[in-house]
Amino acid sequence: MDELDQLQSRVVLTLCHMQMLFPHSFFTVMIHLVVHLAGDAKLGGPVQYRWMYPIERYLGKLKSYVRNKAQAEGSIAEGYMAKEALNFCSRYLDGIETVFNRPRRVNDEPHIAPSNVTTLFPQVGKPVRAFTYFTLSAKEKLQAHRHVLTNCTIVNPFL
Repeated sequence: MDELDQLQSRVVLTLCHMQMLFPHSFFTVMIHLVVHLAGDAKLGGPVQYRWMYPIERYLGKLKSYVRNKAQAEGSIAEGYMAKEALNFCSRYLDGIETVFNRPRRVNDEPHIAPSNVTTLFPQVGKPVRAFTYFTLSAKEKLQAHRHVLTNCTIVNPFL
């Protein structure tokens, strides 16, 4: 608490010094709110216990359910119940793609190679689009070969 009191007095002095350097248009309401931060920390404690962002985000989601502005509360309740019912039903549907059984966009699961194939370069994931072949020039092949030789840990004993 003593440190917060010291911060409060330092903030006030700092803002007074800044008023001598910056034009008056710089000092908006947001700059003035810095004066109240230490007092708010003393009254409310750490910010995570009074942070409103998750609640405001959820309320925005509920407001998106409104279809009839004359009966907003009923419309929100109806939309919420419909969403919950659809979520409940979609968990038990077989053979139909839902939010809960949809395949992931990026498949990063490692492909288990047969035992006779080297594990130096394991295939990870699956291709997303059609692939294309290209040929390297002799110089590019040499550079790629040297890069592999100098950067693979398997080759280190032979170096």
